[in-house]
Amino acid sequence: VGAFLSPPPHPHTAAAGPPCFPHLLAPPGSGPARLPRRRSRTVLHRRREKAAAARAEQRGPRKGMAGAGRRVAVAAVQFACTDTVADNVAAAERLIREAHKKGANIVLIQELFEGHYFCQAQRMDFFGRAKPYKENPTIMRMQKLAKELDVVIPVSFFEEAGNAHYNSVAIIDADGTDLGLYRKSHIPDGPGYQEKFYFNPGDTGFKAFKTKYATIGVGICWDQWFPETARAMVLQGAEILFYPTAIGSEPQDMNLDSREHWKRVMQGHAGANLVPLVASNRIGKETVETEHGNSTIKFYGNSFIAGPTGEIVKLANDKDEEVLVAEFDLDEIKSTRHGWGIFRDRRPDLYKVLLTLDGKTSSSS
Repeated sequence: VGAFLSPPPHPHTAAAGPPCFPHLLAPPGSGPARLPRRRSRTVLHRRREKAAAARAEQRGPRKGMAGAGRRVAVAAVQFACTDTVADNVAAAERLIREAHKKGANIVLIQELFEGHYFCQAQRMDFFGRAKPYKENPTIMRMQKLAKELDVVIPVSFFEEAGNAHYNSVAIIDADGTDLGLYRKSHIPDGPGYQEKFYFNPGDTGFKAFKTKYATIGVGICWDQWFPETARAMVLQGAEILFYPTAIGSEPQDMNLDSREHWKRVMQGHAGANLVPLVASNRIGKETVETEHGNSTIKFYGNSFIAGPTGEIVKLANDKDEEVLVAEFDLDEIKSTRHGWGIFRDRRPDLYKVLLTLDGKTSSSS
């Protein structure tokens, strides 16, 4: 998968013509520009590329070889949740093992996968599902699994922290080490998605976690709709973005369908930051008893993996349990990102308006 991008040439100093593409420059009237002919080396190089590609295809995604060409295989899994923790954790483990067999180095599970998406209702008894970060048995189980399989696993869970509660993800490295915590920053509140009743706004800020295979950034569901989330993580060094998700129909109108919008927004984050992106969503219909009757959401799956220009390279459907795996060459992507100059040409001095809620700045700004 990583071979689909070729890094643009380095910026050129010529006064005329496209500065980032010197091979397009030519004197007026001279016809199409041509590169110097170096037939023997070019042919040899192409033969070597074809041979290497053939070997890579036969071998499949590399396991545990982050230092060899910086090729990393990522996976998104999706499944239907029951409301029994043991069943869901077992399903997650089974799919992580399947992803590992397919060569995945980093495996993403969907948001709050331990049970039904309880935020359809405002019920005090659901706070009993929260567990302290360091005492969560699911996290401990995933640490053992990560170490056994030599894979990285971001683990979504409902966190209790004293009198506060968070929608959180623990990042488990390939040796089972807990690298730290991210708490969901943007908390939605609407029919069927009443998260403000349960979750405090996250206080960790956006992070980049250095794992065995790559430096990754993780946002959670509603975070994925905000471009600032993705940019903040990539600015801190994230090479791949991950978004565990729980999204589907709107209870007030089952015909409303945001899936295409949802995908396009994240494809934009991948393309704007020139990084791969992985989104994992649940499937199935879930009904939760509320204070006003029952609320039902049909989760639309469509988990996907996008490449660094925003194109979807792997896509699940809306009803089946699936494991998606794609491989990327992170060194090649880094070279492309530098060649485009997207981060070189940023103007942070002009972005003060982004720090306001109303789009206004002080008169002295």
